[in-house]
Amino acid sequence: MKRFTIIAIAAIATALGSLAFTAVGIANEQPVVGSPAPEFELPDQTGQLHSLEDYREQWVVLYFYPKDETPGCTTQACEFRDNIFAFRDFDAQILGVSLDDVDSHKAFAENHSLPFPLLADPDGETSTAYGVKTRMFGMTVAKRQTFIISPDGMIAKHYEKVKPDGHSTRVLADLEALGAGS
Repeated sequence: MKRFTIIAIAAIATALGSLAFTAVGIANEQPVVGSPAPEFELPDQTGQLHSLEDYREQWVVLYFYPKDETPGCTTQACEFRDNIFAFRDFDAQILGVSLDDVDSHKAFAENHSLPFPLLADPDGETSTAYGVKTRMFGMTVAKRQTFIISPDGMIAKHYEKVKPDGHSTRVLADLEALGAGS
């Protein structure tokens, strides 16, 4: 009986935990390769609004990251910066997204001379739509994941496990394999 009670309590706690995450938009599904990319409209580090529709007929590298000015996020952003001309050769627009606000993005972009938009998603709606909103170290953040979106607005590639070091060159190789820039 004691073992049954422990199992029942664990099952209830698990169910309640799932409900709690769902209520704050943490447990959500991700778009799959071949499906339409969720639309968004978010401000960048200058306050200018960007929507997915703005980039029709162009490849989009939409990368989500946890927090401005953290080591991994800085490495990832700077590698995208260092390869910006190769991305432009593929007619690919890089868009970084985190739950940080416009002012945080502005400082981050200026501090590292980032030549692409960093989109502010402080309410987490876009991160939820892409299934990357999570809790980490007691904070709600975006998981480090990247989506390549084709010129017709479809998810062409999804990177669920991203290591910041070398990620930019992997994305470039996949853009080439997908026929970008041809």
